[in-house]
Amino acid sequence: MRGYLTSSIGITCAAALALAPAVLNTPAAAAAPAAVPVRDPSTGTTGTAGSTQSLPLAPRTRERVLGQAPEQGVYRQDVRHFSLVGVVWDNPGTQLHGSVQVRTRSAGTGTWSGWQDVDTHNADHGADPDTAEAESGRVHGATAPLWVGDSDGVDLRVRAEADEGPGPLGNGGRDLLPAGLRLELVDPGADSPPQGAPADGLPTEDDTTAATNADLAPFGATEIPALDREDTERELLELDGVDVPRGKPYIGPRPGIVTRRGWRADESLREKGFVYTGKVKAAFVHHTDSGNGYKCSQAPSVIRSIYRYHVVSMGWRDIGYNFLVDKCGTIYEGRAGGVAKAVKGAHTLGFNSNSTGIAVIGTFGSHKPPAAAVTAIARLTAWKLGLYGANPKGKTYLRSGGGNLYPKGKNVRLNVISGHRDGYATDCPGAKLYARLGAARTSSAHLQGR
Repeated sequence: MRGYLTSSIGITCAAALALAPAVLNTPAAAAAPAAVPVRDPSTGTTGTAGSTQSLPLAPRTRERVLGQAPEQGVYRQDVRHFSLVGVVWDNPGTQLHGSVQVRTRSAGTGTWSGWQDVDTHNADHGADPDTAEAESGRVHGATAPLWVGDSDGVDLRVRAEADEGPGPLGNGGRDLLPAGLRLELVDPGADSPPQGAPADGLPTEDDTTAATNADLAPFGATEIPALDREDTERELLELDGVDVPRGKPYIGPRPGIVTRRGWRADESLREKGFVYTGKVKAAFVHHTDSGNGYKCSQAPSVIRSIYRYHVVSMGWRDIGYNFLVDKCGTIYEGRAGGVAKAVKGAHTLGFNSNSTGIAVIGTFGSHKPPAAAVTAIARLTAWKLGLYGANPKGKTYLRSGGGNLYPKGKNVRLNVISGHRDGYATDCPGAKLYARLGAARTSSAHLQGR
């Protein structure tokens, strides 16, 4: 996710780590304002359908010192349980030039974690410029989310990078930190409904989401089952809304996919309706940059947390990715609208039209992605791209909607299976995962019978 920006983040992080704990955990920081309530659709207690706590940040240095960047933060030991954190701010067009670090207290053991870095550059994801989703007025700037596990205490510090440029404080005249910084603490809710609750245990707006996959699985199914090659080709001829390619159907066998009902998405959070694009010509591979410290059994909770962070905290219409893959290779439906359809996501700024976004849950800059996850990418793309006649080893053209690599309107030649960084100047999907895309292309094409 991290954009290629000229900064001194590494120096800033080192300097922040060197500060004594007494400085970082001052009484002023401990006296942070109370939580600001955020719309919570839960009809029961915290942990049933999930919730979000939003804590405004307070200054952690009393004055600006020449050559020293200001710092904001929050320290709380009285918050409700949460499992994912992120920082948001008012203007989505403003970048946070600096470092964000957090430590959390385990609800199970009462021990504090070490300081963890939160990726500050998350603007490479999102709806394309000049679209209804991007111009809704609800979108905020944000860091990447970070999964921390069940926690009940938090200590956060946000430090602007030092800038020795012109200006009375060496900041070149710019604001050193974005306005309206808030810490978001996300509780994903329970994996099963409380005793006496409805079978799905979640408030829903209607049954339209389940209906979008009704031609692939029974209505309201928690999983779309895998098919063999022969049954997949037969199904292709019967799918509604898919323009079946002429000639030999190069399509891989359909993999099993956990539906939104399967990972217990709260459909009352997202905007009503669905947005579709013309076709699917390419797949962009991402990592969620939310850390690797989760168990595969926790993946639905991680996805619910990211979903809530994208919608409630960041202001998107739905989760940004079309699909997610955990480190054990399980595939999950992302943005609502139907897994076989050309649903328009918010995953690759400038290239959300005619593409699909697949995010592997984790961070893969220095960590190798599990083989099971790479295999899942190949299986998913062999099927999804095959629905629209796309060759996983081929090239295609996509028109840019605007970004930091290609201006709006430019027709760009890209790999049919691309990394996020191919369409936007970013580290995503991490160097280690990006290096495995060649193998995924080869395997995907082979599964299609090419």
